[in-house]
Amino acid sequence: MNQVRFGYVTAPVIGALWMFTIATTVAVAMSFATGTGFRPSLSLSLLFGALLGAACLPGALGPVPEHRFRAAGAAGVVALISLLGFGPIVTGPGVSAFSALVGAALTAGFATLGLVKILDECRWESLTRHEFEAAVIRFLTGFGYIFFTAIVLLPFYVMVMTSLKNQAELIQNPLDFSVDLSKGWDLFRSYSELFTDFNFGTYLWTSFMVSVLTVAITLAFAIPGAYAVARLRFEGRAAFSRSILLIYMVPMIVLALPIYIAFSMTGLRNSLLGIVMIYPVTTIPVALYMLQGYFRGLPSEVEEAGLMDGLNRLQVIWKITLPLSLPALASVSLYVFMIAWNEFLLAFMLLDDPSKFTLTRGIASLNSSEIPRQHLMAGSVIATVPIMALFLGLERFMTKGLTAGSVKG
Repeated sequence: MNQVRFGYVTAPVIGALWMFTIATTVAVAMSFATGTGFRPSLSLSLLFGALLGAACLPGALGPVPEHRFRAAGAAGVVALISLLGFGPIVTGPGVSAFSALVGAALTAGFATLGLVKILDECRWESLTRHEFEAAVIRFLTGFGYIFFTAIVLLPFYVMVMTSLKNQAELIQNPLDFSVDLSKGWDLFRSYSELFTDFNFGTYLWTSFMVSVLTVAITLAFAIPGAYAVARLRFEGRAAFSRSILLIYMVPMIVLALPIYIAFSMTGLRNSLLGIVMIYPVTTIPVALYMLQGYFRGLPSEVEEAGLMDGLNRLQVIWKITLPLSLPALASVSLYVFMIAWNEFLLAFMLLDDPSKFTLTRGIASLNSSEIPRQHLMAGSVIATVPIMALFLGLERFMTKGLTAGSVKG
């Protein structure tokens, strides 16, 4: 009863589905990169994928180690047939021979590499349920990586490529996202104009300053609050702990009008002081929630030993708790910084003076029929790249901080 599937049935089916996935991905990528027509062929993708899956199956038509050589040969055949116009990818008019070669090679190569990995534990004879499920899981994992990567990268790619165009190119063919590298440094003309003509240097500095101040104020309130909830005993402690995130049940757009009226009456509208005051209101609750879970995971015996040695509670927090909580503090700081850097609604509502704009508010000011579209895209890239680099550089600290307090002991 354990023999549930046959390899010579499973491999072609998975191969056909995988080939269509790769052909679609490569066709879309090549179309965006070259500005010419590439499209996947459903019938030919399924046909060549089934044949390639059988070729990549270990144990088929010979000893197991030889399947990699068969897979490489099959990939070459698929690439050659694709160049003749009968492959998984169909090219439209205007596609150069080099682009067609690149598309064929990428399709055959990625399809083969993926199938060799997916079918690694499969055999030509009957498969066990474990081997069949493992192959299906690897296929779904690869499909998920491709699908979600495309969702993230394609908009960013369009944004970057559009920022490198000039007005004439956008008017002539707005759907052409290829780039003429012969223009050299003139490709980045939109970026230089943002700093020279649209004051983007000031916007960057203002956003950085506001984000850093938001992090500092948030930690100043969140650390003692989270420590009190995690360690001290007081009336209403449990209710406070459970209600920390209730503020997020109210959409910010609902609070926009009361905030606007209150800030207008107190003279805080159109001032960076008002922004620095209101941003922590949106970040302190989540910082409290994240830190209290981490503080609960720290061994209380260490703090009790500090108290017995003559330290007061504040000294215990400063000399013992905070050094042990550096991963959590780093992750909370990064998270709060990202929230403040990307915040738009409050900045758009409260700031009218261009000299005080944050970066997101400055980008919104570019959304005008009088300003070329490539400047808006360049501003979006400028806002995205620093925070993306910061997140990728400190991701390991954020992951460590979010998970370190999940298990006590």
